[in-house]
Amino acid sequence: MCVNGLYLLAVLSGLAASGVLRVSGMRIYTPGDVEAVNGTDVRLKCTFESSAPINARLVIVSWTFRPLSGGKELSVFHYQEKPYLPPEGIFKKHISWAGDIMGSDASIIIREARFIYNGTYTCQVTNPPDVHGQVGEIKLRVVKTASFNDLLYLVLAIGGGIAAVVFCLIIIVSCRRCKREYRQRQLEDDEEAPRKERKDPTAW
Repeated sequence: MCVNGLYLLAVLSGLAASGVLRVSGMRIYTPGDVEAVNGTDVRLKCTFESSAPINARLVIVSWTFRPLSGGKELSVFHYQEKPYLPPEGIFKKHISWAGDIMGSDASIIIREARFIYNGTYTCQVTNPPDVHGQVGEIKLRVVKTASFNDLLYLVLAIGGGIAAVVFCLIIIVSCRRCKREYRQRQLEDDEEAPRKERKDPTAW
């Protein structure tokens, strides 16, 4: 029995090494929780990794939405060779394709987010023969104003940008001042040199 088990293990290992036995599965990556201010655009990022070569003509992307209050799941977006936007419903004219299939990106953008968009968004991607695997989920929270962390990041980003500009201006002004002082010294040296070369006419 032990010998047979070892033999089976060796056979499976050989098949796996040769590529005959292959474990496939689509992997989906999403940020998990996303927050957006009411009336602003928000990107729902979804990237994928397939065990099979990506075929842009076969890849299918599906986005669905489940309201925070419950209820039936709604279709938000569909992609198959080209994007298909929702023709009706609460998401009509509020969804844009922001992905790149060959770049393994299946992201979408919600335009002018509203409170009714609070809920869970599911991103599913298939790339035949890789049609099995996990799905990605994003919990969107639409708020009246940005959270403290978002405001802090914004302030830091603006402050960092201003500091960088001021630093560059200081460097430019310093360089110009150094050049001006250097030229001034050169002019003074040039004027001083002839004076030193002149001889006293009374001296023998």
